Amino acid sequence: MTMISPSAIAVQRDTLQQRVAIRLRELLVQGGFEPGSKLNERELCEQLGVSRTPLREAIRLLVAEGLVVLDPGRGAFTPTWSKDDISDTFELLGALEGLAGELAAQRITTEELAELTALQHEMQAAYERRDLPNYYQLNARAHDLLSEAARNPVLRETWKQVNGRMHALRFRSNQDESKWIKALDEHAQILAALKARNGAAARQLLEQHLRRKRDAVLRLNLAETTP
Repeated sequence: MTMISPSAIAVQRDTLQQRVAIRLRELLVQGGFEPGSKLNERELCEQLGVSRTPLREAIRLLVAEGLVVLDPGRGAFTPTWSKDDISDTFELLGALEGLAGELAAQRITTEELAELTALQHEMQAAYERRDLPNYYQLNARAHDLLSEAARNPVLRETWKQVNGRMHALRFRSNQDESKWIKALDEHAQILAALKARNGAAARQLLEQHLRRKRDAVLRLNLAETTP
């Protein structure tokens, strides 16, 4: 009889936990949960086709990312954002992405530039189809690749931690079509600056890009909280 080691079981369990976390993250970012909404475990288990144990493990992972908030005795909720929370976090994220862009302009490889170019074409196609979920995934990969290209592990880990909290807000900021096409154009300008190895321009464009995101999110947040 073949024995399965405890470590092998742990790996299988972690793989399921990660898969559930990925799917739940997509639901939280794209599924239209209102700020402060309680996560109904029974409904999510049915929707995701899993038991409560991997769901709860996935929720703990997303708590660490800032996408979910645990309230002892009450359960898991989507976070609420004040105006100051949004402004302060985007301010930090803009500084991090600006620095990443400046460094990437000097350190990015030709292969990475080719991938960014391909992503730009795919984002344009997704916009023309009005496929916001796919556009967002491509957009997220572009920003992730930019942080990799900076070749600064401390910067990258800090960016990942801060950016993880902002996924839902960044997704929703493109639901206004005029903001969406403007963001796409800004990505094209950022790509051009990287190809020109112009670090100062890349930094300025990325900081401006994040300020526009912040302003779009703040307007959306105000509209949703105004009676």
